[in-house]
Amino acid sequence: MAFSGALTLTDLNDFITPSQACIKPVEQTNLPEVADPGAASTEIKVDSAGGYYEVAAPGVKSVREPQKKLETAQISLNDCLACSGCITSAESVLITLQSHTEVLNFLSQNPPRSDPSHKIPVISIAPQTLASLAATISSTSSFAPISLERILRRVEAFCKSVLGFEHVFDTTFARHVSLLEHAQEFRERKGGKGSLPMLASACPGWVCYAEKTHAEMLPFISRTKSPQQVMGTLVKEWLGKRWNKTPDQIYHVSVMPCYDKKLEASRSDFYNDAYSTREVDCVITTGELDLLMKEKGWDLSIPVDGEHDTRTAPPHVHPSEQLPIVGDNGTHAQPETPQSFTIIPELITHPGTSSGSYLHSLISLIRSEAENPLELSVRAVRSSSDYEEYTLTEPGTGTVVFRGAKCYGFRNLQNVVRKVGRDAGVQVGKGAAGRLAAVRGRRKIAGAGGSEASSGAEKGYDYVEVMACPGGCVNGGGQLKPPAKSSGPSGVDEEGFKRDWESNGVSLDGEEGGWIQRQGAKWGDKEWTRTVEEMYWHGLTGLPTPPPSPRTGSDERRNSVEDKKAALADRLATLVLRETCQPQVQDKLSHWTSTMDDDAEARRRTLFRTQYRAVESEVVGLAVKW
Repeated sequence: MAFSGALTLTDLNDFITPSQACIKPVEQTNLPEVADPGAASTEIKVDSAGGYYEVAAPGVKSVREPQKKLETAQISLNDCLACSGCITSAESVLITLQSHTEVLNFLSQNPPRSDPSHKIPVISIAPQTLASLAATISSTSSFAPISLERILRRVEAFCKSVLGFEHVFDTTFARHVSLLEHAQEFRERKGGKGSLPMLASACPGWVCYAEKTHAEMLPFISRTKSPQQVMGTLVKEWLGKRWNKTPDQIYHVSVMPCYDKKLEASRSDFYNDAYSTREVDCVITTGELDLLMKEKGWDLSIPVDGEHDTRTAPPHVHPSEQLPIVGDNGTHAQPETPQSFTIIPELITHPGTSSGSYLHSLISLIRSEAENPLELSVRAVRSSSDYEEYTLTEPGTGTVVFRGAKCYGFRNLQNVVRKVGRDAGVQVGKGAAGRLAAVRGRRKIAGAGGSEASSGAEKGYDYVEVMACPGGCVNGGGQLKPPAKSSGPSGVDEEGFKRDWESNGVSLDGEEGGWIQRQGAKWGDKEWTRTVEEMYWHGLTGLPTPPPSPRTGSDERRNSVEDKKAALADRLATLVLRETCQPQVQDKLSHWTSTMDDDAEARRRTLFRTQYRAVESEVVGLAVKW
């Protein structure tokens, strides 16, 4: 079984650090003069110091210098996965099962609805994917910036009318549920039930990296499931019961901006042994979805019927289980009139970052629960927008109440790992055998809550939002690349090599030629990342930048639209908690933070949290075959 056609080695650049199997290849700057096209006139020789030399082949006379030392090519973190040495053999097999070809195979073989063995096909799409599609359309045409809602309608029309999916969702409600559980876990850790600082767990690249190279960081990583896996729980455990279907009678596909999400969906923790099915059956990237649409002749720039319609649907509340509404004063108002449940809330805005707003949601929570107003200060570390520190202080005393950070990209991630290890008294080492060392930081950790032993010491982080990709999820390796800049008049590409395709029998006409010319587009282009980021926020809020967080009373537009949507999401999330966890006393379950009985709390942890384990590398330096 082969990789998806949209998956190339150059795309796999958002994963983890180089492994022991990595090598540094060489570059041949001058082509040899070969008399016979079928014979080689030179060969490569390696000396005792590891240097590479080009020498004449045996029996070949050369007028050139006897040997020429070859320059070593440089490999960056963006290129390291090309050797596939960073993933295990089992993971590589699982990735091959995650492709758009597998989706097409399932849809073609799925029996009709009248057949008892028919599975309900469901697809959920990340908002970062919608932003990438919207940015591509806007950059390749004269159209004005297009909203994510309209893009979602067009993708929905394609998935339903062409592919045959029965339900199409975006993942922002799942993210909303994940943020609620995330905040609940942070409260528990602050209360002594866990280690601080808490590190975000939504990025599978970061989780894989920690499991394989920094197991000492695992106690700090949040146990809350990512939005993708929460969506899997919602589809197969909650919606499935409403559809009178078991988890194995639903086929769930997610569209994500990152290849690492394929590995996340394949984790054994997200496999239902009782029904022999996964929470997410298949993950495809933005690029693979775009490839699907091109293969089916679907033009995403063409409007579809009803794309301007705004869908609002309150959650269905059974007459015997009416969901109470908590008023501003904490009292219970009259329950809403039951209405037909059709869809979950769409494209919920979470102010902060386009990677989930995990840090900003905690900041908003702490400020809303504080007795007195708190001041927020932001500092960019080394003038980098990918590494910023956020501090909440009391205005009068200057006491630090909360200190967090946003850390994107592996270069910044390494610094954060060292800092967290130093502040927490953990020896940071390479490999799965992370060891706990004596406290050696500027402050000592007193108990699991992480209180400071000395008020004069600098307060360490309480929370870090970690993402492996520079720029965050909008810059995931599975996103669409920027429109290619054509080679200069001399035909020299960005690496300085002359690409004379036509002399080698390659025609640049038509779709094939367009694909070749687009190869100059690079993943991680900062300008393109900013464009997708602006499209993300413009598509959700109508503004090119994130809205204020926390929301202010002067922002009437958000109070009138987004706050109502968020309130609806809160009520629906509480309904989800009630129906999935089944607490013994349901009348007291008025919001996500409500305390339930022990059995219900255990079900909550099973459905909305996960666990991590150290992974020993299968690659041993002495066993590498050269």
